[in-house]
Amino acid sequence: MSDKAEQNPYTIRPDGAEPADTLRDVEQELAKRWPENKLEPSLDRIEALMDILGQPQRAFPSIHITGTNGKTSTARMVEQLLNAFELRTGRYTSPHVESVTERISLDGSPISVERFVETYRDIEPYVRMVDEGQPVAMSFFEVLTGMAYAAFADTPVDVAVVEVGMGGSWDATNVIDAAVSVITPISLDHTDKLGSTTGEIAVEKSGIIKPGAIAVVAQQQLDAAQTILKRAVEVDATVAREGMEFGVRHREVAIGGQLITLRGLGGEDYEDIFIPLHGEHQAQNASLALAAVEAFFGVGGARGGKLDIDKVRQAFAGVSSPGRLEVVRRSPTILLDAAHNPAGAEATVAAISESFGFTKLVGVIATSGDKDVSGLLSAFEPLLSEVVVTENSTHRRMPVDELAAVAVEIFGEDRVQVEPRLDEAIDAAVTLAEEEGDLGGCGVLVTGSVITVGEARLLLGRK
Repeated sequence: MSDKAEQNPYTIRPDGAEPADTLRDVEQELAKRWPENKLEPSLDRIEALMDILGQPQRAFPSIHITGTNGKTSTARMVEQLLNAFELRTGRYTSPHVESVTERISLDGSPISVERFVETYRDIEPYVRMVDEGQPVAMSFFEVLTGMAYAAFADTPVDVAVVEVGMGGSWDATNVIDAAVSVITPISLDHTDKLGSTTGEIAVEKSGIIKPGAIAVVAQQQLDAAQTILKRAVEVDATVAREGMEFGVRHREVAIGGQLITLRGLGGEDYEDIFIPLHGEHQAQNASLALAAVEAFFGVGGARGGKLDIDKVRQAFAGVSSPGRLEVVRRSPTILLDAAHNPAGAEATVAAISESFGFTKLVGVIATSGDKDVSGLLSAFEPLLSEVVVTENSTHRRMPVDELAAVAVEIFGEDRVQVEPRLDEAIDAAVTLAEEEGDLGGCGVLVTGSVITVGEARLLLGRK
C-alpha cells in the first residue's frame, strides 16, 4: 500500500439507505487505510485532526488506560463505576469483538449504527484535509480515535474512559490530558514495535502519564516498575501502586463469578463485592478500576474516605466483559476467551482451573501470525486434552497448516486436529469433548484471538 491512503469522496447517503448498508460502506472506506498493526509512530496526524476539529478531546476529563492485558475489562469496570455515580460516560476500547461500533460507547452501550456513520461522515472531509497535508495518511485506528473524541464532545460526556491501542507515548489516543492514568500488568507482546523486555515496553506505556496526574499502577516486573516510577518522577505525577496503596484483600470463588474485598486508596476496605467474572486477574482489574475512580473523585490518599459502598457493589455486580471467559453454551460448556499472548493464556488457565471442574477440555485455537504462538500454546497445553486448530477471517491470521505444525510440536500429533473452517472446528471440538461421556464435566474453549472469539460468538448466536 502506498504511503498515501486512497482518497475517499465525501458521499451523502441516499434517502432510504439501510443503516447496515451505510455501516458497511464506512467499514469499506476505513479498511482502505493502514490497519492497526501497521504503524508510523507519530502524533502528528491525530494532532492535526484535533486542531481542525477544535480540540474536541479537551471538552471532557478522562481516564487513560494502557498495559498488556486487562485493559478492556478494566475500562468496562471504570465505566460501570462512573455510571453508578450518575456520570455520563464515553468509553473507547479496542479491538471490537463483533461490530466496530462497540469501540465507541456512551453510558455503557455501543454507539448506534446511525450515530457511528453520522460521526464518520461529519469528520471525513477534515480527515481528507489531514491526509493531503501529511506524508502518511491517517490510519484506521487514528480515524476511529478522532471519531470517538468528536462523539464524546458532541454528546457531551462528563468523563471519557480511553483505552490505548498499542504502546502509549505515540498511540493516537495520547492527545488527551488525562488526570488519571492506569497501567495494567505489562508483559511481552508486540515486541517488534514496543521493545524486547518489559522495561523497554514500559517506556512506551508510561508515556500516557501526564504532568501532575495520578498514575494507578498494577504490580509489575521490576524493570517495568522502575521505568514507570522514573517517568512519574520526571513529570511530577503521583503514583498509586497495587499491593501498596490499594489492592485485593480477599477473594473467593462464588457461583457465576467471585466475591472480593478491595482496599481503596484511603486504606479502607470495600467488602462483599461480587463480580460476575472469573479469575484472579479480574479481581486485580477490579482493584485498578476502583483505585482509578477514587483518584478521579479525589477520594483516598491524604484526604482519606471511601466511595459509597452500595454504589460500588451495584456497579461491579453489573460488569460484563464479552469474550473474556464467557460461557455461551452448556452441555457441553463452551467458553470463549480472547487470550492472545502467553501472559493472557496463563491467566485464563489459572481462572479455568479455579472456577470450572472440567474432566476434559478441548481447545479451538486460531491465532494471528504476529504473536508468540508457541508461548501461547505452551501455556494452554497442561489444561487442554486436545486441540482443534483453525483460522479466523482476518488478514493477520496464522495459516492453519503453520499453526498445526507448532501445535504438534507442543501437544503431539495425537492431540491435534486440523479444521480450516471455524464452524467445523467448533463442531469437531464438541464431538471430541462429548466422547468423555460426562457432559457435565466436559467443555470446549475457543481462544487465541479477539477476532476468533468474535466470529465464534456470531456462529454460536451469542448477543
